[in-house]
Amino acid sequence: MKHQEKSSHIRKEINQSYHELKETYPILKNQDYIGFTIFFITVVSIIAVSIGWYKSFVPTWLMIVLNAFFMGILHEIEHDLIHWLYFKRQKWVHHGMLLSVWILRPLTVNPWIRRKLHYHHHKFSGTLHDVEERSVTNGEKWSVKRLLTTPDVVLGGLLRLRQMFKDMDQEVKNGNLKEETSSTLKRITFLSIIPVTIFAHVILYLFFADQLLNWINTRFGSDLSFPYEIRNILNSLHVVIYTILLPNLLRQFCLHFITSNMHYFGDVEEGNVMEQTQVLTVWWTFPMQVFCFFFGWTHSIHHFVVNETFYVRHIGRRKAHEVLRKYGVRFNDLGTFRRANRFREYSK
Repeated sequence: MKHQEKSSHIRKEINQSYHELKETYPILKNQDYIGFTIFFITVVSIIAVSIGWYKSFVPTWLMIVLNAFFMGILHEIEHDLIHWLYFKRQKWVHHGMLLSVWILRPLTVNPWIRRKLHYHHHKFSGTLHDVEERSVTNGEKWSVKRLLTTPDVVLGGLLRLRQMFKDMDQEVKNGNLKEETSSTLKRITFLSIIPVTIFAHVILYLFFADQLLNWINTRFGSDLSFPYEIRNILNSLHVVIYTILLPNLLRQFCLHFITSNMHYFGDVEEGNVMEQTQVLTVWWTFPMQVFCFFFGWTHSIHHFVVNETFYVRHIGRRKAHEVLRKYGVRFNDLGTFRRANRFREYSK
């Protein structure tokens, strides 16, 4: 059976399972209101935990862990919004939700620009010009550099930008990518991090550098410090750093680790959804899955059935996994770590 036939059967059977699920539980058909309710409860939870931390009721480590978990849910809400799954007709509500999830996750790229990158990802997943996945280390050999830049879309992105653009130029020469598409991708990749994402990352760079200086001072009795202006900025942003940026750093590392290793890259046949992803449920990824709302368990389903909400994917994942297994989608292919995320053996 050809991959197009397999993909068609998978989509049909999973869609049928979703239809049966919604007939059994009609409330699931109210996706606008379910999506908004999840969004509202999650935002309120982040605010409540943050206030609890500020009032010294919640320890710092627990606040970071809880907020990272809730922000992982907001990532799924954003992803659904990018696919226009909530309030497509009430656009002011839709865009208000999109803005809110970005404010609470400022280490991420501009979601309106990400929409273009994400649609390109779906159309050309795993190719040399799949900018969205390459930006989170997909396709690179595992190394200290990849580990350190996994959560970082600014400095990490700049370190891999030259190779990405070089590969895109080659794809244009090979006739696999239009020149205008390449130019657009390059331009919006820069625009997507200006100015919010860059500013949020710079604040974290300064914060960790300041922590390092404090450690050096304590360890060696020195008196190193940033200029007053920088220390004043860090002090004024103390609450934001702890309640928003640090939880997001944890969440973003976990998400990028999972997504970059469950997506295949480099030798994927264009348009072959069977080769784009695997299902990643191996036990040792569980701590990371928690902070990206078990992305590795359900995202492969999304590649076959795009226009369905994240919570329906989770509720119906057992049946969907049965379908994926039946037609040969890979589960827990840990060789991807050795093969630099290639679908087949890595020969470069």
